[in-house]
Amino acid sequence: MRARISLAVQLGMLQPGQRLPSPSETAHAFEVGEITVRRAYSALVDEGLVVRRRGHTGGTFIADVPPAASAADTEAYRADADHVHGLIDQRATLEAGLAARASANRSGAHLATMTSLVDRMRLATDWAEYREADAAFHAELAAASGLPAAAALHHRISHELYAYFIPYRIDLLHASNEQHAVLVEALSNQNAGESSRLAFEHVAHLHDSMYVGLASKP
Repeated sequence: MRARISLAVQLGMLQPGQRLPSPSETAHAFEVGEITVRRAYSALVDEGLVVRRRGHTGGTFIADVPPAASAADTEAYRADADHVHGLIDQRATLEAGLAARASANRSGAHLATMTSLVDRMRLATDWAEYREADAAFHAELAAASGLPAAAALHHRISHELYAYFIPYRIDLLHASNEQHAVLVEALSNQNAGESSRLAFEHVAHLHDSMYVGLASKP
């Protein structure tokens, strides 16, 4: 968790003065223990990357002038870049097939759930809130395919990939969510080809928008 936040600051995804979600919110969004987040926050305070402020509007914030992250902080993430690209390809290919099947097998309940999750993501004010709804959206898409074994594989690959996600700017996440909305429309119209294409492109875009792509940009 500490490396994720350090890398997000280094890549400009978390800005000086930005408030971090509570430890419980962060733990839930990134599927780690709350004690892990609390320890990460404490270590980052000691390093000067974040500061704690008391009072009604207090919390944990990125420092106004955060120190540069050391190479050791993010080396493990960068070293796994090839593995991450492989996971993205696997998930994109699988999700494309699941979306094609879902276009025929989805129920009104599936569509209603995905639409509700799109609305939740539009209203999300930070990456932790968005992240939870995003994971639920893709899980619902997999379930809508009517292929339990393939949905279980999707769950395994997705959650292995989620371990490499870092906090992102909410404006970028809101833009990504509009792709969800277009995908739901294609599913509603039972357009298998369009649903498959949209699902593949949405996930494959992680090659550029995830840290492995952002870190390679000048």
